Amino acid sequence: MRALGVDLGSKRIGVAISDPTGTIASALTVIHRSRSVDADREAIARLVIDEQAEIVVVGLPINMDGTRGPAAQAAATEAEVLATVVGVPVTTCDERRTTVEAERALRAAGVKGAARRAVIDKVSAAVMLQHWLNSR
Repeated sequence: MRALGVDLGSKRIGVAISDPTGTIASALTVIHRSRSVDADREAIARLVIDEQAEIVVVGLPINMDGTRGPAAQAAATEAEVLATVVGVPVTTCDERRTTVEAERALRAAGVKGAARRAVIDKVSAAVMLQHWLNSR
C-alpha cells in the first residue's frame, strides 16, 4: 500500500511517500502554505494522484505527556476535512519527536544551516510515515 505522509505546519507542509510495498518512507517535497487552506488541500490532493497514494497519514502533534492540545485538535480536524478532498482514506499518526529525529539524521549527514531548514519538514514527514509503516 502506497502511503503519503503529511506533516502540517503553519508555514510549510512536509510531505513523504512510501514505496509501493508500504515498507520504506522517503521525503518527497515541501508545500509552502498559501493564503488559502483550500489551495493547500488541493496541492495535497494532486500529490495523492501524482504519487498514486492509497492512504494519507497526517502527523498528530500529541503532547509529550500523551494529551491532545490545540495543535493536535487542529491536525485531527484538518485530517477529517482532508478526507473529503483527497479521495483516499486519511488517518493520523503520533508525530512526537519526529522533528528531533529528523534534525539528528540531517546533522549526522552533514546537512547544515539553511540547507537543513529547507528539508526538515519533509524529512520529519518521512520519519512520521516510517513510524506509521512500522506500526502496521
